[in-house]
Amino acid sequence: MRIGVLSDTHDNLPKVKKAVSFFNRNKVDFVLHAGDFVAPFVIPYLDKLESKWLGVFGNNDGERKGLSKSSRKKIKEGPLRIVLAGKKILLVHDKCRINPKKEKVQVIIFGHTHHPEVVKDGDKLFINPGECGGWLSSISTVGIIDLSSLTAKIHKI
Repeated sequence: MRIGVLSDTHDNLPKVKKAVSFFNRNKVDFVLHAGDFVAPFVIPYLDKLESKWLGVFGNNDGERKGLSKSSRKKIKEGPLRIVLAGKKILLVHDKCRINPKKEKVQVIIFGHTHHPEVVKDGDKLFINPGECGGWLSSISTVGIIDLSSLTAKIHKI
């Protein structure tokens, strides 16, 4: 199973469109958003994903009620723990809100820093897909996780 991951879209609709197109073209099975959508008008673009998707709120998501309503409650308060393809996954916006060593999961997905990274630490895979919106670095990135091999790769879009 392949999971698309993105974070920190910050209302950059052209980049969200590119991310959705990238995930659809790469036929990911599920997409997880690590927060900072910002406003509800981004949701119709995410709904063009050919896979199911879920997300968590970030620190810049001021319109939480609107985001929750327009996403049909696909956006939750983090950290969110889910199981996909038998792998336990934790989705959170700011990794500082959790104690990674105490989490009994195989994958930790986070955002907030706007810096992409993939780290394997023991039996855990950590991935920050970076900033999809690209406002700070002028570089827009997303990630794809392969749950069967517990590997991930960052992609510029």
